[in-house]
Amino acid sequence: MSTETTIAPIKVKEPKEPLFSARNKKLIYDPLNNSNPITVQVLGICSALAVTVQMKPSIVMALSVMVVTAFSNLVISAIRNIIPDRIRIIVQLTIVAALVILVDQVLKAFVYDVSKQLSVFVGLIITNCIVMGRLEAFAMGNKPWPSFLDGIGNGLGYGLILVLVSAVREFFGSGKLMGVQLVPDSFYKAGYFNNGFMILPPMALIIVGIIIWIQRSRNRKLIELN
Repeated sequence: MSTETTIAPIKVKEPKEPLFSARNKKLIYDPLNNSNPITVQVLGICSALAVTVQMKPSIVMALSVMVVTAFSNLVISAIRNIIPDRIRIIVQLTIVAALVILVDQVLKAFVYDVSKQLSVFVGLIITNCIVMGRLEAFAMGNKPWPSFLDGIGNGLGYGLILVLVSAVREFFGSGKLMGVQLVPDSFYKAGYFNNGFMILPPMALIIVGIIIWIQRSRNRKLIELN
């Protein structure tokens, strides 16, 4: 009579990924260059043209988009497994709309003058391609923490371009940065004058185009993709 012994398999616990692992860090810094939402993915162009006359509203708009993108990614990722596929877009829009309303109320409470400058463009974050694109492309298939970082990264990438464009337009268009006069009065007395074309929407598109040209001519990864 033989006795057989069964050995239970030993479960090896996989090491927990650090919160800021190399993969998670890439979610933040990659949208600043290689996958920038404006210059590479060509998303969110409308607001880049409309709110970049001055730096202050551009910075506020960038922070608003980053907050909405990060927290909508977080919420959608957390409930992604219980969202019926047929109504996922409706659920996403509802969550984004709720966050946009909260952001809009905060802006009206603390920076009312900037809120008036941004006008309807804060509300239009609801339909911003960057926000909805990250929900579909990333948050619906990844865990909450990476999704949150992805939202922050894409918000920063979007904001970087807005700040660059607005800095050029405000300086050459009005001689100021953040509302502070930088061009001395002596320059104006000597015949210098502000370039009025800089504050018109077509100039924003031209500056974005120049940034895209410089980036794609210097970034080898983007050259290979082309």
